[in-house]
Amino acid sequence: MRRPFIDRELPDVYMAMTKASAASRKASHEAGLDDDLLELINVRVSQINRCLTCLSIHVPRARQAGVPQRQLDLLPAWREAGAKEFPDQQRAALDLAEALTVLDETADLDGLAKAASAHLTRAQIAAVQWTTTLINAFNRISIASGHPALTVKE
Repeated sequence: MRRPFIDRELPDVYMAMTKASAASRKASHEAGLDDDLLELINVRVSQINRCLTCLSIHVPRARQAGVPQRQLDLLPAWREAGAKEFPDQQRAALDLAEALTVLDETADLDGLAKAASAHLTRAQIAAVQWTTTLINAFNRISIASGHPALTVKE
């Protein structure tokens, strides 16, 4: 037996996830975060999790949101690329997103939040954390289901 597409098998649960994602996007906008940063987070988390489906969705969305191709090319090495390529706000958001994706028991999440507060408001930090939490969940849905890469119009 092939594993089920869990979003299709239990669609009410998946619909709740998509509603949570829409609420998170709205709250992120209200906190002052733009789609380019949110999609950069979605792409980076999906890269870490190796989620084929989410990458096929969020890389085109990142480009549509205005993320330069150079940033997408360098995203796996954003730390090494430096502040010239990834400004402080993006670096703070990516640092938080990676810490919530690769759960390292030695990571100082309070310290990361404090460092991020130099570039993000408290509401923006919360928005980054919600965005990260939800894309991680969507990655797991697609991975559990064995979803294929999608073709997204750019």
